[in-house]
Amino acid sequence: MNKKRVVRKLLFLLLLFSVANAYSQSVRTEENFDHIWLFARYGLQADGSSVVEPKNVQNNAFDDTKWRKLDLPHDWGIEGPFRADLDGNTGKLPWRGIGWYRKHFTVSANDKDKRFYIDFDGAMANAEVWLNGHKIGERPYGYTSFRVDLTPYIWEGKENIIAVRLDTELLGSRWYPGAGIYRHVRLVKTAPVHVAQWGVFVTTPQITDSYGNVSVAVAIDNRLTKPVNVDYKLEIFELSANDIAQKKVATVEKKTLFINPNQTSSDSVVVKVNKPKLWDLEHPNRYLAKVSVFEGGKLTDQYSAPFGFRTIQFTHTNGFLLNGKRVPLQGTCNHHDLGALGAAVNIHALARQLTILKNMGCNALRTSHNPPAPELLTLADKMGMLVMDEAFDCFLISKDDKNKNDYARWFEKWHENDLGSLIKRDRNHPSVILWSTGNEIPEQYYPDKFYLFTQLRNVIRKYDPTRPVTCGISAPNQTAFNGVELTVDVHGMNYGSGDAYGGPDLYKRFLNFKGHEHFTGYGSETSSTISSRDEYFPGNFQVSSYDLTEPGWGSLPDAEFAALDKNPAICGEFVWTGFDYLGEPTPFNSDASLLLNHASLSKEELENKKLELAKMEAMRPPSRSSYFGIVDLAGFPKDRYYLYQARWKPDLPMVHILPHWNFAERLGKVTPVFIYTSGDEAELFLNGKSLGRKKKQSYEYRLRWNDVVYEPGELKAVAYKNGKKWATSSVKTTGTPAMMKLSADKTSIKADGEDLSFVTIAVTDKEGNRVPTANHLISCKLEGPGEVVATDNGDASCLITFSNPVRPAFNGLLLAIIKAKPQQKGKLKLTVIADGLASSSIDIDIK
Repeated sequence: MNKKRVVRKLLFLLLLFSVANAYSQSVRTEENFDHIWLFARYGLQADGSSVVEPKNVQNNAFDDTKWRKLDLPHDWGIEGPFRADLDGNTGKLPWRGIGWYRKHFTVSANDKDKRFYIDFDGAMANAEVWLNGHKIGERPYGYTSFRVDLTPYIWEGKENIIAVRLDTELLGSRWYPGAGIYRHVRLVKTAPVHVAQWGVFVTTPQITDSYGNVSVAVAIDNRLTKPVNVDYKLEIFELSANDIAQKKVATVEKKTLFINPNQTSSDSVVVKVNKPKLWDLEHPNRYLAKVSVFEGGKLTDQYSAPFGFRTIQFTHTNGFLLNGKRVPLQGTCNHHDLGALGAAVNIHALARQLTILKNMGCNALRTSHNPPAPELLTLADKMGMLVMDEAFDCFLISKDDKNKNDYARWFEKWHENDLGSLIKRDRNHPSVILWSTGNEIPEQYYPDKFYLFTQLRNVIRKYDPTRPVTCGISAPNQTAFNGVELTVDVHGMNYGSGDAYGGPDLYKRFLNFKGHEHFTGYGSETSSTISSRDEYFPGNFQVSSYDLTEPGWGSLPDAEFAALDKNPAICGEFVWTGFDYLGEPTPFNSDASLLLNHASLSKEELENKKLELAKMEAMRPPSRSSYFGIVDLAGFPKDRYYLYQARWKPDLPMVHILPHWNFAERLGKVTPVFIYTSGDEAELFLNGKSLGRKKKQSYEYRLRWNDVVYEPGELKAVAYKNGKKWATSSVKTTGTPAMMKLSADKTSIKADGEDLSFVTIAVTDKEGNRVPTANHLISCKLEGPGEVVATDNGDASCLITFSNPVRPAFNGLLLAIIKAKPQQKGKLKLTVIADGLASSSIDIDIK
């Protein structure tokens, strides 16, 4: 009897296994395709030499046995070395070249009836793709996500070779673009009848307290040679923060579609969800729409699309509304590089950046000036941040004065495909509130070219009619009434805090013009203040951190704050920039495209600017990264961080004093002291003696003591709000450098080849106070199965390759980025050594 029960149980389990196996064979799989690629570089090399590109590299017979083995994402440019002779505007890195990637792989002989696709999230640039010697796709724009179909040339049951050629030799870019397959790649396997790429579009057209309507548009491909009747089913689930489907909240039973051979058919359904949990900045609630496809009664595909319930509105009277409530846009612009990691995307590095910005009070991101990595939007969804999703930096008129090989070369042929890919990929993200067609487009000055703005707006509306379209307009005081502002739904104004909306009621006067009755706008790019962390009386290609320097087209943060306070109908701002980035080291560069930012100047003034740029180019300054960031390239906040935090987080008790107080060379000299605080007044003390109590006046955002005479000791600030003590802070003259203090953002990381720990190394005196003038050469040594991926110190003029584990601290700080080797266990120990300092170490567990 017992034996029979065991046999029955085994048969039951075997049946379950068979059903599960059949199920897994019938629905799509998405395989991580990042691992074990082969790479070779031809054309321009890192050292400036050139290697002839061989012929027939795409063919299977080509010998790649001596090629370098690596995993994606990969940016060959960030490997360096920095070269003083290279252009500072693109980071002085040797990113120009021709890169070939090849991957050997097999698929099961049982999959002969399947469809195979490879999805690239981004490849820089001019990508061409072959499979088994057959060209199967191309995409010039390095920021675009794209798919190629492997099916016609794939071999089941034996080895296949995919080859990808990238060419950046003549690519035009105004900042560091990276080079290589720098975003993730996936191998997608489906049945012939399946949901199309990005083929589920979810909107929430009606939301009340008691219910929310979910409209789901579905596009289904039939890649059979016969017509089929296809059923599909929709289910809606609550989605956890770690992407696990939870409670089912709605279902639409099967609907039927007739699809002709090799065609795509679309349908839509509406389903009601009771008492939906709204997505907002404090509670980023998400849901999941799961579409199941059946052909002949058999499940052939399942496709899931996360989304959120939320409403957005840009008003001409009350700014931006999220779920009906006014939310000022407290945004930053950011380029796509990850500092020392280059353009190679890493979700942990992105999450660190967003966390740093969110802690400052930032609630919005502008993807300047290109489609972002999809991981950025997923993080924004989960963390509760708003996104302006941007497509291009130019249309038909080039910004690249040197070789005319920026996107203008490809616009006419590719713009609709590239823009359509962006919209379809990103339209389900609740974080996305604006589609931006571009930035400072030269066509804005030519009325006969305005049709291009309208044309792109229509492309966007074709794929998503639910979000407004915008564009970052430069010199808005010139384009405010020339008609280009009517080609978008919301007017994006770059550096508009002067005449555009901060002048004498100019924005209000918009409303008196025909077509402007409901006109609304925001600062799409603001401030451009420049500074170097902890540098106050700088030389050696640094900029003062007193936050009083801007390059001419911009303004100080205070001016933008005042303009927004005077014009509350403006929806907010996106500051240039949240983080320093590689390239564009203004004021130590000579990028002629900077002249676009001076478009409002007279002809004579523009000629003078050209002369200034020519002189700077002749100097060949070492600067390789920007000074615009509120946070430096290594992720260390500058003083400006606290000026924005004081405004953007007014309920956070905080007070920040600058400068530091280590100025032995300034004994007896006037050394101004500023205080940034969320309070409304503060009292400053030097060595216990009050230097006075100051109260913020109208449109005043920082408190200044301009006549402080330096003497070593302690500066202390006591902030007040509404007459009550609010926050205190102090800075001290430190002792001599004695040791190093290590702190990690994570002391436990996964051995998945992607997880990272960011370790901050601070040079301190014997009491543990950071010494803000220390620049010791520090060596980072790692024990255990891992590596120091990169180091950085935030110094824009440091030309040490990022992969070097030996680097000087910059004003007392250094960053080391640590990764465990894949599939390893144990512990990592980072030890740091410097002459004259006690060594220090930190342990990082591998989980």
